[in-house]
Amino acid sequence: MIGILYRLDRELFYLINGSLGNPLFDLIMPWFRYMYFWFPLYAFLIGHIVYRFKKRSIYPLLMIALTVTVSDQLSGNYIKKSIQRIRPCNNEMMQEYVVKRIPCGSGFSFTSAHASNHFALAVIMIFLFAGQYRWVTWAAPMWAATISFAQVYVGVHFPADVTVGALLGILIALLMILVFKPYIQKEA
Repeated sequence: MIGILYRLDRELFYLINGSLGNPLFDLIMPWFRYMYFWFPLYAFLIGHIVYRFKKRSIYPLLMIALTVTVSDQLSGNYIKKSIQRIRPCNNEMMQEYVVKRIPCGSGFSFTSAHASNHFALAVIMIFLFAGQYRWVTWAAPMWAATISFAQVYVGVHFPADVTVGALLGILIALLMILVFKPYIQKEA
């Protein structure tokens, strides 16, 4: 069973990284995974939280900070170092098949901290804003999925890396919402 899942993961990687390659994706996907590209969105999010919650914005901001920190540390420092899955772009057996669209870098592949962090943030955005802006319910997960897709497209992660990373981020966000919900609803 594990062999089948591993083969499916690799075939899906080749589809996304190779077969779906096109000039538009080659241009935008490296940017979509770049943290500073999204800085205006992060700044707007923080500003909107401060505007909406005023003096009580400490709770949602603390929830976001803790969620992303736990997600990033768990994915990047614990799981990756325990599993030690080689990135597709660094895998010697895959070298001739991987389209490298960015420098590969070092480190391990499983799980994707990008996917974990952005799906965690997407869930928090839904919790905080879906009541006010219904479009956030679909836009936030779509945003996180695009960033995750970009990770595979540029060749630094397998689909399973981003899928499990996304699930990890969602789980962490839901747990943080349980902890912070009484304070945020009380203060809203």
